[in-house]
Amino acid sequence: MPNLADIEAHLLSQDVVWVHGGSVVNLLAVWRAHRLDEILRRAWQAGVVLAGISAGSICWHQSGTTDSFGLPLRPVTNGLGFLPYGNGVHYDVEAGRRPLVHQLVAEGSLPTTYCTDDGVGLLYRGTDMVEAISERAGAGAYLVSRSEGRAIEERIEPRLLPAS
Repeated sequence: MPNLADIEAHLLSQDVVWVHGGSVVNLLAVWRAHRLDEILRRAWQAGVVLAGISAGSICWHQSGTTDSFGLPLRPVTNGLGFLPYGNGVHYDVEAGRRPLVHQLVAEGSLPTTYCTDDGVGLLYRGTDMVEAISERAGAGAYLVSRSEGRAIEERIEPRLLPAS
């Protein structure tokens, strides 16, 4: 249950909304039950930066892969859709993620999909992906698209953030 009288005013006054990992299926259901999905869209349209990791990355996209239903990994296709792409997270650390993204993109169940190794973030301006950024040397971002019924993966070299 929201613990603020005016959650919309609160979110619209923020610079950034950060969503951590967890169950993307559950967070989408709860957000929709409280109409937070509509408020978040208005915040995004007003220029509030929406960000997150894992479920907090997938949620802004149209779809992705998740373990929210338990194993095996499955697609989630009812993301908020602010970004008209799929999103693949944990691309380098969970062996089943890459092949499932490839399968789902190849069969058309996922749209063109941006994927990230752990420690890599994607920067969008509007709905255009403009840069990948990494806190880990060697980690990557990827664009998986469909061509002639096959998944084609292109590596996007991220800009490495300086060590602090």
